[in-house]
Formats: sequence, C-alpha cells, structure tokens
Amino acid sequence: MARHAKSLLPRWTSRVFMVELDGAPLYFGIQEKHREEKTLRVFHQFQKQDRCYSLLVHSRDRIRSAKFYGELKDKLLRDLPSGCDLTSMSSFLPNVKDSLIKGYFLKGCAENSSHIEQLLSELEQHEPVLVCSYCGGEDEQWTQHLWSRAESKATGKAKQYYLVSSEAPAYHPSTLNIINSHVFYSIDEACDVLKECGDIIPEAMSVLEMLPSRVEARQKPDFPVIVIEGLDATGKTTLTESLRDTLGATLLRSPPQCLSPWRARFDQEPPLIRRAFYALGNYITAEQISQEGMKTPVIVDRFWHSTAAYAIATAVSGPLCNLPLEGSEVYRWPSDLLQPSLVVLLTLDPEERKRRLKNRGQGKTDEEQELDHNHLFRLRVEEAYRRIRDPACVTVDASPSADLVLHQVLLLIRRKCHL
Repeated sequence: MARHAKSLLPRWTSRVFMVELDGAPLYFGIQEKHREEKTLRVFHQFQKQDRCYSLLVHSRDRIRSAKFYGELKDKLLRDLPSGCDLTSMSSFLPNVKDSLIKGYFLKGCAENSSHIEQLLSELEQHEPVLVCSYCGGEDEQWTQHLWSRAESKATGKAKQYYLVSSEAPAYHPSTLNIINSHVFYSIDEACDVLKECGDIIPEAMSVLEMLPSRVEARQKPDFPVIVIEGLDATGKTTLTESLRDTLGATLLRSPPQCLSPWRARFDQEPPLIRRAFYALGNYITAEQISQEGMKTPVIVDRFWHSTAAYAIATAVSGPLCNLPLEGSEVYRWPSDLLQPSLVVLLTLDPEERKRRLKNRGQGKTDEEQELDHNHLFRLRVEEAYRRIRDPACVTVDASPSADLVLHQVLLLIRRKCHL
C-alpha cells in the first residue's frame, strides 16, 4: 500500500473528506498547524473517549480497488467487535475529475480499540487501503493520524493533522468519478475494463469476442429506430410488441439475448465491471439495429438511456439536487454509438406502477427492489432519464389503456419518423 499512499500525500492537505452521519453528509478538511482561533467542533456528536477510524480504498489497479471496496464492508461487519458503528465516507479534491476515493468510517470505544486497530493494521499492510485514526483533545479539537507506511518511514512517526470544518462542494463529490467509472462513453473505454479483469473473470473474454467494430456500432440504418424506455411495469413489453405488429418492425431488446448466459455473473461484480458489461451490451444491440434497420423499422426495448440513468442514479446518493446539473457532459450520448430516431419514455404514477408489479407476480431484480423501497432512488432514475440529450426522451403517460398509449406513440412516430 505504501507506493499508492505516497502518491496521495503531496496533495493530502488539499483533500476534502465526507462522512455520512445520520443520513447527512459531513464535510471536513485538514491542516498541519493548530491555529489560535477557536476551531469548530467538526465531530460534535462524538465524545472525547470515542475511537474513530477511516479506511479509504486506493490503488492504481482500478479493478482491484473496485473489487476490494465491494468486499471490504462485508469483512468489516464480520470481523469488527460488537458495538462499532460503520458508515460510508469518501475523500476528493474539489472540482478535480477522478479524484474521488471511497471507503468507510467507523466509531468504536476505548474498550474495543485494540481489537479494531489490530484488524486495521493488518488491512493497511496487505490491502489497497489507507487508514487514519481520529482523536479528540481537551479543547474539542480533533486530529487525524495517517497510518501510511510511506509517511512513517520518512518521518519516523505517523503524521498528525488538525481537522477543520469544510463547506459542502458545489456538486456532490460522486459526480467527479461518474465518467468511465459508472457510465461509459465509448466502446474502447468499456472494453478496457473487461480486458483488465480477464484474468479474474474468464467470462469477460467471451463478451469481448462478441463485440462489433466501432463503425458497425454507429452505422445508421435506412429505416427509423424507435427506443421505448421506462421503469418496470410501465407497459414497455406490451407497447413494443404492439408497435412491432402494427409497423411490421423488428423488435430488439437491450441487453441483447446473446449476453444472457453471463448476466448473473456480471451482476455480482462491483459497479465498474458491471456497468462496463452493460455498456458493451448496447454496442452489440447497435450492430443488430444496423443490420435489421436496413430491411424494416426497428423497435428497441431499452437502450443506452436505461444503462446511463440507472448508473447515474446509483452513483449519486441523496436528493435530486445531488445529480449532475442539466447540461452536464454526463448526460451526453456516446459519440461512437448509433443514435435512435426517437426515444419514448413511459411514465406512470408510483402507486399504479406498484399495483401492476404486484399483479404480475414476477420476481424483482435488485434495482427494482431498490426502486420500491427508496423513493429518492426512483426520483433520481426518472430525472436522469429526462436529462439525457441527443437524443432526449419524449415523455408519454402510460396510465391510459394499452390501446390509447399505442395510439399516442404511433402519432409521435408518424410525426417525427414519417412512418
């Protein structure tokens, strides 16, 4: 870990730290000297005798970092002594892309501190994790002690910093790392991720063998391409099949059927790998669209909008204001991916959607379960759909009968696609 920690140290005091406490973010910075003026109580809810620690996962190997971060929480929950509180935290350089590193913050007490520190010391020596401890002083001034072996070797002791309050950034820090970590904007970037994990995920090579060339993924067909988007139970399946029959079109789905054997495998992976897999599914679908669109109109059940909207909503927690602002490059369409002629977003009242889901009686995906119990997540998904541009979604109310929804969408298609 020393090599990777050393790369952070030159800008360590420029970093801002965020801890999720009681469901709200707390931001703080650090400084090397204790200033004379009264310092704000950064950790006002903690007692002086509390023992606090942070673990930030950081490695030049992004695959290792992503997998270890996903495994670390389970390890901590399993091995920490009872009575410890564990919450999410992160550190970032304000307004610097790809500077976000994620980890966990934990609070213990004097009685279990030796057990905690033994566990953290073992992690710090063998895993891609940077460990800090935090202590409260008589003057209510908290200090951070960096456990980095790189720093200890240079100074002979752990480096101490003083904690100071920091204002919330203009944008939620998660937005710094969305591009090519959660949402991919080229076939090459997504391919790179699967190539890097080929040694540990053999199925990745099978996916790569199915990919089209860049030209095939963006080749514009002769006939219109209409994408139908929306949350589960908004009527996408009924509508897409009706459009296929009415227009004499070809119906495709994304992710494509050819990736089905590997979906369960990649759904178990951390977001970096899982999102790259689904991004590549869009490029395979694009090749199918190009081929079929030379003969007939093409209807597509979900496409890049779904991949991006769910990824953005998952990467950014909290209320809608945490999403990247409208017009952000996060919402742009990939330059090397075929653009549809029309994208229709079906919307439905949340209670009506739940009723339809209950009547279907099908098993729910993890994301569908999250939509059900997390109101803010659903709002973020819906808003991310609406903010994606070039092409933007045209919203259609899916609450009327299937025939009326079909009629409304056909009018849109005839007006915009001249069918």
